[in-house]
Amino acid sequence: MKTRLLYRNLFVILGADALLLAAAWYAAHLVRFDFAIPEDQWVLFKAMLPLMLMIKLVTFYVFDLYRGMWRYTSVGDLINIIKAAGISSLLIVSLVLFVTGFKGFPRSVFILDGCLTMLFISAFRLSVRVYYEIISEDQSLRSAATMLFRSGRSKPSDSKNLLIIGAGDCGEKIYRELHDNARLRYHAVGFLDDDEAKAGMKIHGVPVLGPVRNIKAIARHVRADEALIAIPSANAEQMRRIVDHCKRSGIKFKTMPGLGELINGKVTVNGIREVAYRDLLGRDVIQLDQERIGATIRGKRVMVTGAAGSIGWELCRQVCRFRPERLVLYERAESPLYELELELKHTFDHIKIVPQLADIRDRQQLEKAFEASQPHVVFHAAAYKHVPMLELHPWKAVKNNIFGTRNLIDVATRFAVERFVFVSTDKAVRPVNVMGASKRVAEMLVQGENGHGPSDSRFITVRFGNVVGSAGSVVPLFKKQIEQGGPVTVTHPEVTRYFMTIPEACQLILQAGAMGEGCEIFILDMGTPVKIDDMARDLVRLSGFEPDIDIKIKYIGLRPGEKLCEELITDGEGVLPTTHEKIMVLEGTTRNPQLLNGKIDELVTPARNQDSGKIRMKLQEIVPEYEPSWSGLRWNMRTLEDKTGPETRLTEKIDEPGQGAVKHVSLQ
Repeated sequence: MKTRLLYRNLFVILGADALLLAAAWYAAHLVRFDFAIPEDQWVLFKAMLPLMLMIKLVTFYVFDLYRGMWRYTSVGDLINIIKAAGISSLLIVSLVLFVTGFKGFPRSVFILDGCLTMLFISAFRLSVRVYYEIISEDQSLRSAATMLFRSGRSKPSDSKNLLIIGAGDCGEKIYRELHDNARLRYHAVGFLDDDEAKAGMKIHGVPVLGPVRNIKAIARHVRADEALIAIPSANAEQMRRIVDHCKRSGIKFKTMPGLGELINGKVTVNGIREVAYRDLLGRDVIQLDQERIGATIRGKRVMVTGAAGSIGWELCRQVCRFRPERLVLYERAESPLYELELELKHTFDHIKIVPQLADIRDRQQLEKAFEASQPHVVFHAAAYKHVPMLELHPWKAVKNNIFGTRNLIDVATRFAVERFVFVSTDKAVRPVNVMGASKRVAEMLVQGENGHGPSDSRFITVRFGNVVGSAGSVVPLFKKQIEQGGPVTVTHPEVTRYFMTIPEACQLILQAGAMGEGCEIFILDMGTPVKIDDMARDLVRLSGFEPDIDIKIKYIGLRPGEKLCEELITDGEGVLPTTHEKIMVLEGTTRNPQLLNGKIDELVTPARNQDSGKIRMKLQEIVPEYEPSWSGLRWNMRTLEDKTGPETRLTEKIDEPGQGAVKHVSLQ
C-alpha cells in the first residue's frame, strides 16, 4: 500500500510539472508574439510540446527533483531546479539547431521558456513548503490555544521566551530548530548582536534588538526568561564580557559548544549546555591538516589505551571522525568502557568498535589483544596522573606508567605497528614528583625504541599541560566546593598552570601523531599560563557568587610533589617550529634501550616491596634532573623569588623520618 501511495504521488508530481512546463512553453509564445500567436507558430508549438516535455521531465528526474520532500524545499533544491531547467533548455535548443537550423523557430521563445520554467517550477515547490509551514504554525497555535484554555494563563507554563545572543549562522540555525520543533517549548523573542549594522534587521521575522550590553533592559522589555550564547567562535575576552552582561541581567543563560567541541560540525539544540570555565579560556579553533591525519588513520586499525579516561574518551571520538576500519578500546575500567562503547557505536555506526577489558600491566592480555586486532596505529593514553596520590603510592606509578608502557612498546614492536603515539605531560619536565618522573622514564623508553627495534615502527611523544575538565582536574574540585558553600581551596596564590580544552588537546595529538617521523617529542602550544587563584575566582563568579564575600578562597600550601609553575621544556632541549603553528618539536636524542632497560629492571624489587625511598633513589639515577618533592622545594623557592623578591623566607616542618616522609612548607 505504501508503494502504491508513493507511485501515485510521483504521478501527481509528474502531472503537475507537465502542466507547468506546458504553461511555460505557452506563456513564452504569448509574450514573444504579444499575446497573438500566428497560425504557423501554433503548428510548431503543438509539434514541439511532447518532445519538450519528455526532455525536461527526464532531465528533472536525473537531477533528483522527484526524490526530495517538497515541504523541506531548500536553496539546494532551487539550485538543482535552475541547473535542470538550464540543461534541458540547452538540449532542446541543440536538437532544434541540429535538425532544422532554427528555420521557422523564433530564438527568443527558447530563452523565455527557460526562464519561465525556472520561475514556475521553483514557485510551485516553494508554495508547497509555505503551505506546510503555515499548517505547522497553525497547529502550534491551536496547541498553545488549547493549553491556554485549559490553564487560563497568558502562555504555556513550560514555554520560555529566549533571547539569542549572536545574529549569525549559529543563531539562525538555533532559531530554525526551535521554530520547527514545538516540543522544545522555547519561543525566540529576539537576537542580540554587537554588530551595529545588524541592529533593527530581522532573521526569519525575529528582530535584532540591540547590542549585548543592553541585555538587561531588552530582557525586561520582551519579558525574556533565558538567554542563549550562540557564538561558537567567541574568544576568551568576548565570552567573559558576554557572561558578565548576562549575569547582571539576572536571567538564566546557556551557551553552544565551541567549534572544537562540535565533532560532526552540526549546530543543534542538543548541544546547548551551561557556560563552563573552558568557555572562558577562549582557545582558538584548531586548524587540522585533515588530509594528513586521514592518511594516517582512514581505513586503518587503531588502538587507544586508557580509552575510557578523559583524554582517551575524546581521542576515540576524534579518531572516529577519520573513519578507521576498526577502533580497539583498551581499558581496564569496566563501566566507563561499556558507556564509551555504547556512545561510539551509536554515533559512528559505520565503524567497527571493539572493547577490550584489559590492563597494560598484563603482558599476556596485551599480546592477545594485538594478535586479535593487529593494530596499525596505537595511541597510548593509559596512565596514573594524580600527583599527590602517586607521591603516597610511588610503586603504582612505576608499575603502571613505566612497566605498563614498556610492555606496550615491546608488544607494539613485535607486531610492527606503523605508529605509536605516547601521550605525556609537562610534569615530566624537570620533575619534582613521582608521577612526572615516571612519565619522563616512559618518554625515554619511547624515544629509545626508534631505530633499535626489528621493525620500522615510528614512536612519537606528545607533551602538554593540564586539560580543563579531565579526571583529577582542579575544576571539578572547585565546582564541588562551591556547591557545598566553600571554602574553595587553592594551594598558593602564585601557582600557575597551562590549560587547554580536552577536544583541543586530542586534535593536536592526532596532528602531531600524523606529522611524526619517529623519536620526536612534540610539545603543544599551551598559550598563556593561568593562575589557579584567578581560575578559582572566575568559577565562583560563574556560579553566581562573589569570591571572599559569598564563597571564601582559602590557601592551604603546596602539596607534596607540586611546583609553583610547570614547564614544557627542560635544559638541553632545543625547540623547533613545525609546519603547524600550534605544535613545536624538541630535538630528541635516542637512548640505548639495553642500558635503560637494565636500570628500569632495578625498579622491580622496590616496586614489589613498596619501598618508596628506593623507588625515588632509582628514579633519580634514571632521570638525573628529578628532584623528589622535598628537594623540589628549592626549585619552587627560586621561582617564587623571581616573582616576589629574595626577602621571601622559607619555613619547613619535617614529619617523622621514614618511608613516605613529607616536608610541609609555608612561605612568609
